[in-house]
Amino acid sequence: MGHSPDRDSGGTAVDTKGLTGSHIEQTASNLEANRSLEAKLKNPLEGLSRTELLSRVEIFCAEKNLTEHLPLFRKGALIAQSPDDYASITGPEALDEEEKAALVKEVQHKWRLPAKLFLTIATCSIGAAVQGWDQTGTNGANLFFPEYYGIGGDSARERILVGLINAGPYIGSAFIGCWLSDPINNWIGRRGVIFVSAHFCLWPVIGSAFCHTWPQQLACRLLMGIGMGVKASTVPIYAAENSPASIRGALVMSWQMWTAFGIFLGTAFNLAVYHTSKSINWRLMLGAPFIPAVPLLLLIYLCPESPRWYMKKNRYPEAWKSMVRLRNHPLQVARDMFYIHSQLEVEHQLLAGSNYAQRFVELFTVPRVRRANLAAFTVMIAQQMCGINIIAFYSTTIFRESGSSEFQALLSSFGFGLVNWLFAFPAFWTIDTFGRRSLLLFTFPQMMWTLLTAGLCTLMDMGTARTALVALFVFLFAAFYSPGEGPVPFTYSAEVFPLSHREVGMGFAVATCLFWASVLGITFPFLLDSLGTVGAFGLYAGFNLVAFIAIFLFVPETKQKTLEELDYVFAVKTSQFMKYQCTKALPWFIKRWVFWRRNAQLEPLYEFDRVKLEAERERRAEQTAGALAGTATGVDADATEEKKTGLGHVNAPPNA
Repeated sequence: MGHSPDRDSGGTAVDTKGLTGSHIEQTASNLEANRSLEAKLKNPLEGLSRTELLSRVEIFCAEKNLTEHLPLFRKGALIAQSPDDYASITGPEALDEEEKAALVKEVQHKWRLPAKLFLTIATCSIGAAVQGWDQTGTNGANLFFPEYYGIGGDSARERILVGLINAGPYIGSAFIGCWLSDPINNWIGRRGVIFVSAHFCLWPVIGSAFCHTWPQQLACRLLMGIGMGVKASTVPIYAAENSPASIRGALVMSWQMWTAFGIFLGTAFNLAVYHTSKSINWRLMLGAPFIPAVPLLLLIYLCPESPRWYMKKNRYPEAWKSMVRLRNHPLQVARDMFYIHSQLEVEHQLLAGSNYAQRFVELFTVPRVRRANLAAFTVMIAQQMCGINIIAFYSTTIFRESGSSEFQALLSSFGFGLVNWLFAFPAFWTIDTFGRRSLLLFTFPQMMWTLLTAGLCTLMDMGTARTALVALFVFLFAAFYSPGEGPVPFTYSAEVFPLSHREVGMGFAVATCLFWASVLGITFPFLLDSLGTVGAFGLYAGFNLVAFIAIFLFVPETKQKTLEELDYVFAVKTSQFMKYQCTKALPWFIKRWVFWRRNAQLEPLYEFDRVKLEAERERRAEQTAGALAGTATGVDADATEEKKTGLGHVNAPPNA
């Protein structure tokens, strides 16, 4: 297919495919998508004749040693080509009643999934709990270890050293761990990476409980950070690649929910050991996070490897065996594998012959990848700008500065951890209905005013009322954070990159998040000294506003789209997306929700939204009674959702 040069935001002529040999940018249905506000999205199998499609299936099965499954792949390819019309498939590929029932079930009962998939998500959740507990070990120990190590004074040097110890895991993650994710994933797969990273979250953590000097403690925490970085860059990808698209957000967001659970466990454990001897209680706080790393080591090899990773390595028979364990019916496996393969063929030329350095450079040079990278960078840095980690790292110190006793400060931190975990649960139902972007745009203003109010409450006179109000607004801040900016960044970053750049892209996104977490950990003691609690909280309230604006301008919605369909979402140039938000979405929001004009209509960003809805109405009008009886319920639900959100779905299988 030919192409013509397009222009970037600065007006410079560029190849719309991004780089020589790159086919990522070609995946838009036509090149006009880069010259207008609308992106025309197209199923890569659409337009093929039945004969040509089935011929491709036969070649695919012969080349990939899947001939024994050829009849299933023939059916799967036809379903992938036209997902809503499977009941009308005729000839030898016509579906039997069992196969039709399986496709209806995945729409009507999307949570009825194989046990192996739930085991995989549970194991990933344990990995997240390790991450959260590691964060809170120093939260309580900050009250004790600085004095033991001789760095408990008010000098700048001592403040920096305490900050370095707190930030150690994030320094190790941002500068080493995250960057090892791509090569290690390439060598040993997702499960192998998680197994290796679990060792780094086990032995250095145990070692940190026995350190006698601050350099020893810093070394252990840096090593722990290497494991945290590799794990944080891999686990969300692993969960995303194994999950069906319809509930991928809910399953992948379990990373955040169980990270929050780990934070809760850490605060609970810190509170539980407070009354033990002050010579060992902080050692227990620092060493206890090794506990969840043990089941992580044991369970990871009971989980199937990512089918997409196997396919990336051209190990298709193993991908089949893995996918069969993650789907309810072999027909779904055949459909999803053939569709994924069709997309991987598009990406192959970009990946072939590239090395790690090239892929990293392409995060900023290939237009489709650059847009995804900008969006992932935005949501990741926003997680630090919102101020959550000034609470996760220093809540005990903050409450102590607000007039609480040591025990009251630990008790308030426990309350924060509990609220942070419990309010992550609503994201299970909202992340795939309201969507990632909508959750962020709703929760950031709430975090801004609650954080600012918590700071202002510290201006009150010392007493119970002041302590209670500060705690209340910190808890409200956590309640808004947990279903919004909490689960979205890792879920979003794990899904927006194409497979060819997924590891390096996720590594960069996580490194961004954890690097700024380390900066926060080092600088916050100084902010607290120079600005006081009210000034520090006010500063981060302002950062919330900045983050809200950045998300509004740079972050597209990704809910309920397959990992492959997102190639098309990011075919829209950033400048066009920003223009749409400012000239279409914002005026519509004001009319609808400020002036309450119920007849206000939002013009869709993507042309396929309108086209698909119109085509759906025409198709229904022409339907004969009962022709698609088995799929009517699922189609109705899809059309209703499209009308509510103004977003349609690419004409591609829902679970690819």
